[in-house]
Amino acid sequence: MRLLNKDLRLQDVTLMYLTVLATVVVLLVASYQAPAVHSRPALAYHIPLDPSGQLELSWNISYPTQEVYLELKVKELHHGILLGMSDRGEPINADLVLLWDDGHKSYFGVRIQIMTAFSFLGELFKRLHSTCDFFVEGTVHIIYAMLERPILSLHELNISRLQPGVQRVLLLRPDTPSPALPRDVRTLEVLAPDVIIPTQETTYWCHIYQLPPNMPKNHIVMYESVITPGNEAIVHHIEVFECSPQMDTVPQYSGSCDSKMKPRKLNYCRHVLAAWAMGAEPFYYPADAGLPLGGEGSSRFLRLEVHYHNPLLISGRRDSSGIRLWYTPSLRRFDAGIMELGLVYTPVMAIPPRQRAFQLTGYCTDKCTQTALPVGGIHIFASQLHTHLAGLGVRTVLVRGGREVDVVQEDKHFSTHYQVLNQGDALVTKCTYNTEDRDKVTVGGFGIMEEMCINYVHYYPRTQLELCKSHVDTDYLQKYFSLINRFQGRESCSCPQTTVEEQFSSLSWDGFSGEVLNSLYLTSPISMHCNQSTAELFPGEWEKQEIPVVTAELQRAPYPCELSR
Repeated sequence: MRLLNKDLRLQDVTLMYLTVLATVVVLLVASYQAPAVHSRPALAYHIPLDPSGQLELSWNISYPTQEVYLELKVKELHHGILLGMSDRGEPINADLVLLWDDGHKSYFGVRIQIMTAFSFLGELFKRLHSTCDFFVEGTVHIIYAMLERPILSLHELNISRLQPGVQRVLLLRPDTPSPALPRDVRTLEVLAPDVIIPTQETTYWCHIYQLPPNMPKNHIVMYESVITPGNEAIVHHIEVFECSPQMDTVPQYSGSCDSKMKPRKLNYCRHVLAAWAMGAEPFYYPADAGLPLGGEGSSRFLRLEVHYHNPLLISGRRDSSGIRLWYTPSLRRFDAGIMELGLVYTPVMAIPPRQRAFQLTGYCTDKCTQTALPVGGIHIFASQLHTHLAGLGVRTVLVRGGREVDVVQEDKHFSTHYQVLNQGDALVTKCTYNTEDRDKVTVGGFGIMEEMCINYVHYYPRTQLELCKSHVDTDYLQKYFSLINRFQGRESCSCPQTTVEEQFSSLSWDGFSGEVLNSLYLTSPISMHCNQSTAELFPGEWEKQEIPVVTAELQRAPYPCELSR
């Protein structure tokens, strides 16, 4: 341990400079003063860390030097702040930076698994991203905590007592410049109409937006989020859907998507135009493709859906967030489309409690692609993955002839080349979850404490295949409930008034019940949702379908840091 005696005002210290040298565990503590001003890089990326919006993390990446520059802004700093990075969000085996005071002096400490030295660089710290730890490809779990009282000695530095929060962040972004927009580009904002955010943890707000009458066909070439200032920590994700062109009118509605007052016609507004989640950057289309907006065969009606995550139950907060569409009347060669892969939003797909790495898999079967795709196939050029809080990772692979032939996307990184999806190919999306801190079962659904397994793939040319997802056959799930209940000495009830959630919650979860559920999901027939943009199924038999057989799995390519070892 090393102590440096210097004076410091706590408010002056925001960030530190870190350099990786070797693999050891070390705690460095410094009584510290405000550093001199140095040149600093511009920070292009920003994300709120806590639900109240007190903490904001900003960063940028230098690929030539393989470094990430980070800055933490705190609105009201009391007696200190903890910032860290870990594999799954736990303080154990995490890189931690701690700033605290004892009521008189302020101190700065680092507990780092793979770093042995640091030096100060004004208001920034930097860290190598080629270290083959949790910082490599994918999502980084950022740990944070505020210190509400002074810490008198190092013996009081018990990280677990701080009850740190966790925010998942994609720190490493593609090293590609944003393409130039056409000169005749125009904008259209689809925004929530000054909504008062409900005082509840999870709200999905639906709002119907009408395009101008007789709008000719255009191509969307880019879209980005528009977040009401102050609500960055509450707006979790946003989607814009086009309604079915077969409906001449759609009732004007603005309210909860779960309300019984919601018009039934809104269920036929399912064609995705844009999807954004917290931390995402503007989305650009390739130069030869654009997403159609307006024109013959389209609808004037759009449905905006905003997910508000309000765990602190903040009241009276108004919001006008939404999506800004950038479009051009100069049509490109291809119409682009968006297809939803993964698991259907349903409680029949569940994760037992106290699981370290439980997997659920959604299928887009060869039968669906054979039915819905054109003879020449489609070209996938991007995808967006999404889970909720228990998600550890997502992987979508392309299966051809029973063999995995390409990774469409893994975690938050899509491949640098385009993939071709042909008729008769299958797509398999596998999500991994951690519920070690949960005592109750986690079911699939829309709530933030429920789970999702989603991949929006962007492709061209556009087809009518809007959604290609699956879930376990419900008859086989009922057989599972009967088996486990008999094994645990209870009577099984498949009464109509008993919901799947209630049946899952009534089980006593142990190793046996969890293993049998995992086996059920791996082997039982599935119900396929091979849906058109009208929310109707393509013609065919989609119940009790066999799971696609994969005889050869694709091995992960080594990370650059592994090659340089």
